[in-house]
Amino acid sequence: MSEQNKKEKKWTIKYCRGDLEKDQAIAQLAEATGLSEIMASLLYARGYCTREQVDGFFRQDAACLHDPFLMRDMQAAVDRIEAALARKEKIAIYGDYDVDGVTSVSLLYLYLTARGGSVGYYIPSRMREGYGLSKAAIDRLKEKGVSLMITVDTGITANEEIDYAKSLGIETVVTDHHECREELPDAAAVVNPHRPDDEYPFCELAGVGVVFKLISACEIAECRKRGVPEIDGLRRVCMEYADLVAIGTIADVMPVVDENRLIVTLGIRLLEKTTRPGLRALIDAAAGGKSAEPGKRVKKRKINSGFIGFTIAPRMNAAGRVSNASIAVELLLAESDKEAEDLAEQLCELNLQRQIEENRIAEQAYEKIEKTLDPKRDRVIVIDDDSWQQGIIGIVSSRITERYGLPSILISFDGSTDGTQRPTDVGKGSGRSIKGMNLVEALVDCEELLVRFGGHELAAGLSILRANIDDFRRKINAYAQSHLSDDAMCVSLEADRVVEMSDLTMHLAQELSSMEPFGVSNPVPNLILQNARIARIVTLGNGKHTKLILEKDGREISAVWFGVGGMQMTFEVGDSVDVLFQLNINEFQNVVSLQMLIQDVHYAEEQEKQYRSVKARYEAIRRGEEYTAEENVLPCRDDIAVVYTALRREFRAGRSVFPMRRLLSLLHSLGYTDINYIKLKFIIRIMQELQICGVTESVQDTYVFEFQYQTTKTNIEKSSILRKLKTQQRRT
Repeated sequence: MSEQNKKEKKWTIKYCRGDLEKDQAIAQLAEATGLSEIMASLLYARGYCTREQVDGFFRQDAACLHDPFLMRDMQAAVDRIEAALARKEKIAIYGDYDVDGVTSVSLLYLYLTARGGSVGYYIPSRMREGYGLSKAAIDRLKEKGVSLMITVDTGITANEEIDYAKSLGIETVVTDHHECREELPDAAAVVNPHRPDDEYPFCELAGVGVVFKLISACEIAECRKRGVPEIDGLRRVCMEYADLVAIGTIADVMPVVDENRLIVTLGIRLLEKTTRPGLRALIDAAAGGKSAEPGKRVKKRKINSGFIGFTIAPRMNAAGRVSNASIAVELLLAESDKEAEDLAEQLCELNLQRQIEENRIAEQAYEKIEKTLDPKRDRVIVIDDDSWQQGIIGIVSSRITERYGLPSILISFDGSTDGTQRPTDVGKGSGRSIKGMNLVEALVDCEELLVRFGGHELAAGLSILRANIDDFRRKINAYAQSHLSDDAMCVSLEADRVVEMSDLTMHLAQELSSMEPFGVSNPVPNLILQNARIARIVTLGNGKHTKLILEKDGREISAVWFGVGGMQMTFEVGDSVDVLFQLNINEFQNVVSLQMLIQDVHYAEEQEKQYRSVKARYEAIRRGEEYTAEENVLPCRDDIAVVYTALRREFRAGRSVFPMRRLLSLLHSLGYTDINYIKLKFIIRIMQELQICGVTESVQDTYVFEFQYQTTKTNIEKSSILRKLKTQQRRT
């Protein structure tokens, strides 16, 4: 990404001491619960303001689950399924190709087959069939003798297809969690907590969460028949299936609160000692090996929501993105270790293909953006290509939005052309937005230019004719101009609170870990340490990562900054910085220590004041004010040669864009500490004046350099800037 389009991240802090009423409430909560004041403040800011609410946050028992029969049509769904099981009807589970859909299909399949059902499943191909039910698929189910179709993570808007199934003699039970239309499908039952007439107390279930509530209701019905306590049935399904529900819930980025928090917690416990051959094999394959025997792994991995979201879910998702989602289902249903290991290896290979394709598309997308993006004009990035794989563009859109702090829409014509571009070609797009602009509402404003569209506030999909793309780009940007504020476009990071070095203890780190599982609505706490001095800088991972040793109040702590290497660092030893971080317990070679995981770093306010003062002094000298020799402003030929040589070497290595701070840091790291900010600014102006190299100031204090081969030496005394600068030096 070019420096001219990079935005400094803005920090917002949830809780700052000083509100007397709030401070007293937090102190009382800490005393009532036995938690530290910091821990109490984190929970208070997340809405857990009483001891009862805090106890509920940490409670982990199936008895805390809501009654599934509070969900509209749940009784009708149970009755229809129980009737199908009793009559040995052929049942088809119709799902989606993402992880939520795959786990939903697997969960319901395992439950119904365990009940003796005659069950099959169908997941459409993302590339050939697209999302949702289709009449062609329903025809295939009819040919197989299916009389009951249960949709999972899909179906809520498939009114026409469900009517068609009914005309063929196939009844449908819909389970879904997506937004509903005004008219619901004419099905035997429609189970969806987002129904307008539904009063279920928690509507943020994933698709697999709705399926979990369905099988919980079936178990309760069985318990009632047998006259045994209902809680026994609930606990059984939790201990049997919570792992699948946890994977789908985290993968679908659902809030980890209320029932989801409990289910995910129980699911992680199951995953830590999983007996499912497929999950065991996938965890081992992700670690680079195979399990030697059931129950044992090559390498012990900490199973948490992050591991599920960044290791398990992408591998399962890869099947539906670049191949067939059934591979992931068969992995979860596998009964033998050999079958499971083969399928796990397939998923890892597909995920590698997905990563390669994702990176290819991302690099092409970045190149297109850098050539066309005008920050003053563009508030929504809209780019298209004929070769981008449709299953990947949504991930790339997320990366672009995170990188540029702007909504983005990527459109692919892959598979819709024969190599010839036509105005009537239909492209499929995937978009991501930021807080402040509802993407679906923006698409509604452009609907006359779209074939179809749908989605959520921050993520949506669309189809569009090639001929309409330019008009669509203009119209959605016009919408954004009137609906998206400058503040909303800032790349922002949310911090929970400021802490002191003395607060960073092993006890606090253990308290913070008790807040797991983390996820949406319960994120990993972000803390801020202010005015810490960088004592040492250590490069890690062949220059890809950096470790800072920070010092404050006589104590030191190590802080790892993943993904930020030496060339991205603008900081130097001795700098005073504010650090936004997550507190982590690091275990290495049997040594346990505290460690910061850096999310972002800013210069401390005092150092920023000094920097602004130096910049102001440079501007004053540039306007003609005198300066003293002690200020070390006047460059000599050797100074210019040093800067030229360093920049040319960087240019040859493919690095041509430099903010002043990074360039100063580079020169100082090479030992040229005599070159300060003011001297360097004049050196750059002299190089530009004498055409020693190409120099463009893209934004304030950021330069783009370009070098051509030169055989003649340049006489710097010809510089009018240098001559004028010499006359300004005060004579003593």
